Amino acid sequence: MPLAELFKALGEPVRLRLFALLADQGETCVCHLTDALELPQSTVSRHLAVLRHAGLVTTRRDGKWMYYQPAVDTPAALIALLTHAPATSLQLEQDIARLQRSRRCQ
Repeated sequence: MPLAELFKALGEPVRLRLFALLADQGETCVCHLTDALELPQSTVSRHLAVLRHAGLVTTRRDGKWMYYQPAVDTPAALIALLTHAPATSLQLEQDIARLQRSRRCQ
């Protein structure tokens, strides 16, 4: 995948948040991602499909649930940038807190 396509996929704020959350937390069910981002499942799934098409995430089905995680070949520098950049760190902390609350409920 050309570098420009990767950045295009990450150029939308919701996709950037999703990828940063997955990069930080690892494999996560779409149901928990919707809680973490406080967005409808259809919106989250649409953005995850763009990330998957760009080769940034992979999926695993378990029954009716889809689990997403960063692709194995995602550059470590990209993950570090997205999870530690001051511009995304506050939002990521808030998303992680909601994700952890959602995981405790299940």
